[in-house]
Amino acid sequence: MTQKILVVEDEVMLARLLSYNLQQQGYEVTVCDNGNDGLKAALSNEYSMILLDVMLPGMTGFEVLSEVRKASLRVPIIILTARNAEEEIVQGLNEGADDYITKPFGVAELLARLAAIFRRSGQSDTYNLAAKPLVDKTISIGNLILYPEKYEVKLKGVSLQLRPKEFELLQYFMLRPGIVVARNDLMDEVWGYDYIGGQRTVDVHVSSLRKKMEAVQPWPRIEPVHGIGYKLIVEP
Repeated sequence: MTQKILVVEDEVMLARLLSYNLQQQGYEVTVCDNGNDGLKAALSNEYSMILLDVMLPGMTGFEVLSEVRKASLRVPIIILTARNAEEEIVQGLNEGADDYITKPFGVAELLARLAAIFRRSGQSDTYNLAAKPLVDKTISIGNLILYPEKYEVKLKGVSLQLRPKEFELLQYFMLRPGIVVARNDLMDEVWGYDYIGGQRTVDVHVSSLRKKMEAVQPWPRIEPVHGIGYKLIVEP
């Protein structure tokens, strides 16, 4: 079946350019030029991907993103931001975006990112996050328990509400407790070898994951290793 992409972008020429090039690649495209219509479309239809501008009339892209995630929709979302807009990038990733791309960007780069996400998720139609868990059995470290098949994590009996990449990061760390993992390895193994975004994406997701864990209890915890990456420390 044809993969459906929702483009929420108020710049007319850019929206037309995206729509044309995506259709040339065989995607079915819906375009909305404001946040309110974009949210309605996202909640009432099944899409394989959403391309979401940050600055929109009506609801902002961040508000749309937040509402989509509150509705428990796991459709991949790429936010479109202004160049060097560090705060926008961090906020978007924290709100649940899967990736970002800065304007102006080349269509070839955008198409490469779309294809990479589709390959990693194994999509043939709409996005199915839990289609290919890395392992099949429960992983436990103390009272931290991860259930790969259910995409569920419990810490001290409390369910952690993790975004997809946060879950995959935690699973990767739990399979390697105490081992220092480089950022490049995290990008390769969690985001995929063909991911062309920056390491800032890794840092933002790890930071969010750490905060959610530490809100329940201090250990086990993910600690940064200066100049290298991170490691999961089981106990002090």
